[in-house]
Amino acid sequence: MNHGVVTVVVITYNDAERVSEAVASALAQGDAVGEVVVVDDASTDGTPHLLGQLAAADPRVRVVRRASNSGGCGTPRNDGIGAARFPWLVFLDSDDVLPPKAVDALLTVALRHDADVAAGLCVRRELPGGREIPWQEQLFTVESAHDGVTRRPQTLWDTLSVNKIYRREFLLSRRIRFPDGAAHYEDFVFTARVYAARPRLAVTPETVYIWHVRYGTGRASISLRRDRIQNWRDRITAHRQVLEIMRDSGERDLLIAAQTKFLEFDLAVYLNELPQRAPEYQDIWWRISREHVRAFEEEAVCRATPAARWRTAVLLGRERQAADLRRLAELAADPPRLTPPYAGDVRRPLWDAVRSAPDGPDEIVLDGLADAPIAQLPLYVSADVNAGRRLRLELRLAEFYGRTAHVGPERASIELRHRMTDAAHRCEGVWETGPDGEGWRAVVTVDAAALCEHGTITTWDAWVTLSFRDGEPVTRPLRAGSGLRRLVRVGRRGRVLLLQPYATTGGCLAVRVADGLVGMRAVVAGRLARHKRR
Repeated sequence: MNHGVVTVVVITYNDAERVSEAVASALAQGDAVGEVVVVDDASTDGTPHLLGQLAAADPRVRVVRRASNSGGCGTPRNDGIGAARFPWLVFLDSDDVLPPKAVDALLTVALRHDADVAAGLCVRRELPGGREIPWQEQLFTVESAHDGVTRRPQTLWDTLSVNKIYRREFLLSRRIRFPDGAAHYEDFVFTARVYAARPRLAVTPETVYIWHVRYGTGRASISLRRDRIQNWRDRITAHRQVLEIMRDSGERDLLIAAQTKFLEFDLAVYLNELPQRAPEYQDIWWRISREHVRAFEEEAVCRATPAARWRTAVLLGRERQAADLRRLAELAADPPRLTPPYAGDVRRPLWDAVRSAPDGPDEIVLDGLADAPIAQLPLYVSADVNAGRRLRLELRLAEFYGRTAHVGPERASIELRHRMTDAAHRCEGVWETGPDGEGWRAVVTVDAAALCEHGTITTWDAWVTLSFRDGEPVTRPLRAGSGLRRLVRVGRRGRVLLLQPYATTGGCLAVRVADGLVGMRAVVAGRLARHKRR
C-alpha cells in the first residue's frame, strides 16, 4: 500500500566523492521510495557526470541541475520540493546518509497518527573516528503524537529539517519554503515555519538520519565554522527570523520558548569556546549577543535553568572580561560547572567579589540558587591523578555556597566510560571533610590493566556520581587536576602499560591506555607526523 509514495530530495555541490553513498542509502530504503531527486547546485567538479551515471543505473534517480550556484542549501531544497512527484518528502544532504529502514520508520509513524510531519532521532557520527552522538536525544525517547507543538515547546530544540518526513501538500498549502540564496542556518527558519503552521506532529525514537561530522578535512560544515564571527552573525540573523515567525503566528508560548532555547543552547555552544578566540572576535561577539538578548522577554529568562540565567546576567551586566570568559565557558559546558571561588553566601550568592560602585561594574546575584534543586546546581568536582599499577584519583568537591553541606555528600561513584563503546569500569569512594575544613575529599582507585585492550589504544572519559544524605544523586564529568603526564607501568603478568591521563579540550579528565608495544608505535608515529608538519 505504501509503495512509491516518498520522494527523497538530495542536495549536492561539488561532492562527487560522497554523493554516491548518500543516493545509495536513499535507494536502499526500499519500495516506499518512489524517486530520489538529486538537485545539483551547479557543481564544477565531476559531480554532474557521476549523477548521470547514477540516473542511468536506476530509473528512480532524477537529476535537477541548477544553471547557477545558489550560495546556500535552501534554494536547492526548494527546487526539490517543486520537482517532487510523490506525496511525502524526506531531505538528505550529499555528505550524510539515511540508516536502513529510516523512511519506513518515519512513514509508518506518520500514517499511524495521521500526521503532517514525523520526526525521528538524528545521530552525529564523528569522522574519521566513528563515535556516534545522538542529537537532542531527550526529544525522541518514546513514540508520540501532538496537535501542534505549543504543548510540547521543547520541540523547538530540534532545528533540523533532515530528520523528518513531510506531507508535501502540507508544505505547499502553507507556502512553507527554505530561505533562498546564501542564507545560512536555513534549517532554523524552515523548521520554525513548520512549527508555526501548527502541524500534527508524530515522533519516533528510531534513528532516521546519520549526520556526518568531519574534522580536519578543510570542508567543515557551517555549524562547525564557529571560529568565524560571521558564523555567529548568521546564527543571530536566523534566530531573529525565527522569533519574527513565532511572533506573527500569535503563539506567544512558542516565542518565549524560542528565546529560552537560545539562552540555554545557542549562547552556551559559543560561550564554551569563547576564551579560545581572539580579543577582537570576543568583543564583537559580546556586543552583538548582548544587543540580541536585551530584546528578549523577561519571562524567557525566568524559564531558563539557573546556569543559563546566570550566564545571561553576566552577559547583560558586564563588559567583556577575560576572567569572566573563563568561568562562563565552564558554566556553559554540558553539564555546567561553576569554578571557585564563590563570593557571598546562600542568602546572597554573587558571581564574584566585585562590589557596586558609581563607575564600576554592578554586583551580579546568582538568582534562584537557594531554591534550585541540587541536580540543577553547577557543582565542581576535580581529580588529581597518581598512577601506579592502579590509578589513584584524589577527588575534591568544592563547597557551593553552603548548599553542598546542607545535602551532605556521602559517596563518590566513579565511572570510566569507553569513548567508542558502551563499556564502563566503576569504583567507589567515600566523601570526607577536607583537611582545611573547606569542601570534601575522596580517594578512588582503578585497576589500570582492566582498561587495556590488547593491540589497541583505548580512551576512557571519567564521570562521577555524587550521592547525598538528602537529595537526588548528581552525575558530573570529572575535571582534570594535577598528575597529568604520560606514564609507563607494569600491569598483569608483567605486561607493560602506557597510561596517559590528560585534560580534554573542555578540561575534563580522560585516560588513554595501551599495551607497551602499541603505545610506543603511536608515540613514534605522532612525533614523526609533528616533525613532517614542521
